[in-house]
Amino acid sequence: MGRILAIDYGQKRVGFAVTDELQICANALDTIPVAKAFDFLKNYLQKEKVDVVVIGEPRKLDNTPSDSTRYIEPFVNRLRKELPNISPDTTIARMDERFTSRMAFQTMIDIGLKKKDRQNKALVDKLSATIILQSYMEQQDLMKQRDNNL
Repeated sequence: MGRILAIDYGQKRVGFAVTDELQICANALDTIPVAKAFDFLKNYLQKEKVDVVVIGEPRKLDNTPSDSTRYIEPFVNRLRKELPNISPDTTIARMDERFTSRMAFQTMIDIGLKKKDRQNKALVDKLSATIILQSYMEQQDLMKQRDNNL
């Protein structure tokens, strides 16, 4: 079984989170500048077996795509084009990322990080990717439970 990798794609930085090999636990992985994100991802996928790449999908409250989508779509299109060369079995999924940055910031407050540490945007991006990944995993569990009850 391969890992699930989540991506929180931003205009300046990209946060990454990943599961363990059994897909039980979501863990923050790294935050990379946008210009180096694709190379980081490519290298990671060559070293680790990844079954699913989950990309945060920015949406507005009315569920329409947000303005940030214009930054993410070229990255997603490039992944779709080049990812089969890395691993043909890897799935690309999208996950609603509304409020993940706020949730990440609140998490930093809840665990007692000092104000200076909470200003670390790279940490927010990593935590946001972890929240996206955890949400995806919970959604998949709910779908499995529903299918088992049918």
